[in-house]
Amino acid sequence: MNISWHSEDPPDPIRIPLAGWLLVLLRGLPLALLVFGGLAILLMVRLAERPLFGVRRPVTPFITQFVCRNAFRLLGINYRTRGGLMRRNGAVVANHSSWLDIFALNARKRIYFVSKAEVATWPGIGWLAQATGTVFIERNPKKAREQAELFEQRLLAGHKLLFFPEGTSTDGLRVLPFKTTLFAAFFTKELREQLHVQPVSVRFLPPKGEPDRFYGWWGDMDFGPHLLKILAAPRQGAVELIYHPPLKVSDFPDRKSLAAKAAEMVRFGHETGRPAGN
Repeated sequence: MNISWHSEDPPDPIRIPLAGWLLVLLRGLPLALLVFGGLAILLMVRLAERPLFGVRRPVTPFITQFVCRNAFRLLGINYRTRGGLMRRNGAVVANHSSWLDIFALNARKRIYFVSKAEVATWPGIGWLAQATGTVFIERNPKKAREQAELFEQRLLAGHKLLFFPEGTSTDGLRVLPFKTTLFAAFFTKELREQLHVQPVSVRFLPPKGEPDRFYGWWGDMDFGPHLLKILAAPRQGAVELIYHPPLKVSDFPDRKSLAAKAAEMVRFGHETGRPAGN
């Protein structure tokens, strides 16, 4: 069964002119050096960090932030944020419209993604995800308790876990209803009184003259052609993150009410470009 979101309109065709291929080289080569060079440095630092600090990662997240922030500079995509970062222990939830979300959200805040297990096997993205401490989960009810314990371990270690409650990426023009399953992990006896959840809206603004869904990556779209399209764009647009006030888990009676409030705030920011109030 394919659970990816699919638009009623097919993706826009990708056509790269000759000048676009020059931009692919001019942007792509430095980007590859930045990403894979940063990955090599991160892995070397992690060799010392792991035995000294275990699950805690006091150094390597700063390498990830550096790589992700400078990736937007190399691509020429304007990067901006609004709202304050959560300082308390807890998790972050956001809408999902592109693989670029991962770079955008890592660039501002030291976070650890929660992702479906299949991502670990993807070439390139899977290696990066594993190296940066992503928590991989399986859609298997038999693994629910084991995964809840893993969540608890990481959250109590001070990690801010980030997941996409829509469960799929979209064209960036909408925010889908939030699935509530992962919110249940915050309501355990050990975590409920301690944790907060910060909703974040991710907005992509297209290059001038391009469709609003230019940066969207959804359905059966392949990663390679989508990356080439972005590298080849003569002009670039912008990505904007709107950080909303954190929600205290214990203020909500159950996972459904917490998920509904988080979705409401993310949708507000996505539509208006402003942080929501409590």
